[in-house]
Formats: sequence, C-alpha cells, structure tokens
Amino acid sequence: METKPEMTPSALVELLHSLDAADILVWLDGGWGVDALLERQTRPHKDVDIILRVADVRRLQEILARKGFAIREGIPPNSFVLADGSGLEVDVHAVVFDDDGNAVYRMEDGRDWIFAAEAFSGWGVVEGMRVRCLSPRTQVLCHAQGYVPTEKDVHDMELLQDRFAVELPTQLRRSRT
Repeated sequence: METKPEMTPSALVELLHSLDAADILVWLDGGWGVDALLERQTRPHKDVDIILRVADVRRLQEILARKGFAIREGIPPNSFVLADGSGLEVDVHAVVFDDDGNAVYRMEDGRDWIFAAEAFSGWGVVEGMRVRCLSPRTQVLCHAQGYVPTEKDVHDMELLQDRFAVELPTQLRRSRT
C-alpha cells in the first residue's frame, strides 16, 4: 500500500517560519486556510495553498528550492505549484496589492480575480502558531466560483458556516438530515 504525502501541521509551521524569516507575508487559503481558521486540523492535506505578493515570488522559489521544491505545474509568477521529492505541494497564488489593500490575482486563463481588502483579514492557528488566512467569507467565495466543488470542499465550507455563520451559495450546500 502506497502512503500518500501529507502536509503535516509541523511541516507547515516549519515552512511558514522559513518564509517569515525572509519577511515574506503569506495568507493561507484552501484546506489549511479553513483548518487554521477553525484552529484545528479537520482532515489530511497533501498541499498548502498560499497567497503572497508577486514581488515575493522569486524569494519564495529560492527558499523552497533549498528545501527540495521545484515547479511541478504552472508558470510563475501568478499561479503555479511547487512540489518536493516526497510529493508535498505548495500551491502558489500571487497577487498585486493596490493602495487600498485590495489585490489582483491573475488566473491561469488570463482573467483577473479581485480580492477586496477584507479578504486578507483572517487569522488562524496551526500548531500554536498564529497565521494569516483569507477570511471565512472569502474562502466561501473562492470555493463557489470557477470549478465544481468536491465533497471535501463542501464539507470545509459547512465547517466555516457552522463556526462563522457565513452564508453558503447553493452549489456549496447539501441537504443536512
């Protein structure tokens, strides 16, 4: 039986500490972003989704290259995945901030996704470390557009709804019996 790689809480904290030491601000998104907001790990994660400034992408790549990470897919600087030899992944989404704190993310298809400044107001905890996250509302918006949500996505969004009373759009709802 093949074991799947897992981005453990300790591996994530180690990664975040190395980025903090380089003054690279990151916000967690996706599964780890949800778990950080909930302040507990709710499921295993093979990757971590991060948002950072486009200006920090080159330094991020240099730091993670020293840890064995290389580009697996996508093209920097906007949207790409780094992976190490064990299969762990860092899914990178780089943004450009304006003077008001709003951010533009250039998606793979060339369209721009605009994050309101409020999107970056989330805070969570991973293994005792306080971390920046996308806000619960923004997590829901990101999961509701652009792709068909998986069962784990719907479950994650339900956890945010239960904890933060965020409203879920129809495609993220299932009947609760």
